[in-house]
Amino acid sequence: MRLAGLAEQVADDLRRRIIQGDVPDGEVLPRMDDLLQRYPVSKPTLREAARILEAEGLLTVRRGRSGGSIVHRPTAMNLGYTLGLVLAAQHTGIDDVAAALREVEPACAALCAQRPDRARTVLPTLRALQRRYRRHIDDVVAAVAVSREFHEALVALCGNRSLIAMAGALESLWSSHERDWARGAAERGEVSLSDREASGAVHGEIIKLIAAGRAEAVRELAAQHLATSQRYPRPSTAVIDPSLARP
Repeated sequence: MRLAGLAEQVADDLRRRIIQGDVPDGEVLPRMDDLLQRYPVSKPTLREAARILEAEGLLTVRRGRSGGSIVHRPTAMNLGYTLGLVLAAQHTGIDDVAAALREVEPACAALCAQRPDRARTVLPTLRALQRRYRRHIDDVVAAVAVSREFHEALVALCGNRSLIAMAGALESLWSSHERDWARGAAERGEVSLSDREASGAVHGEIIKLIAAGRAEAVRELAAQHLATSQRYPRPSTAVIDPSLARP
């Protein structure tokens, strides 16, 4: 119990430092000897603290002589994985995530259209993704991947941090499911080129509506588009597999 309590205290302090940015994303934590000077605990306690943070997706621990602990700032993908675990434990189907996205993603698209700085913060990213989609339209797997990036961007650029976190977690779950499905769809010959072109055309209309600041119109179009595009990944009643969304 003493070991677990100390390890959790060390993990709490390191977690706070990671979240606050004291330890930059992608950097390696100080060496064991340096950490032991900051935290007067045993090496097993420090390793247990690292395991706690690794399980949370905040660290990647590399073993061996050239090892170290790489820092990862928490993202919607981390939250998506945790959400996936909760929903999987409740035997929730991926169709439940799809239904939730049909409610929140259109709201995010509308917020994108309401941003006064959308010409600088939103539209360049969406237009770049649209160009990438056009370049990869002949490849089902690649087109699906870029399409999902477009939908994720509608959430990530909406400007509301709470929605970005919550809706982003749903997006990461659905995207992992759809990308996994796309690999088999390519072999089965699903999703015709005309369907992919139609999807790209809707993305173009969404961009135009956001550029014009037409929030309600883009909300409606985004909802219609999701209802259409979500019909592909089947079986839609499959129980969520959180391993697909592991950071």
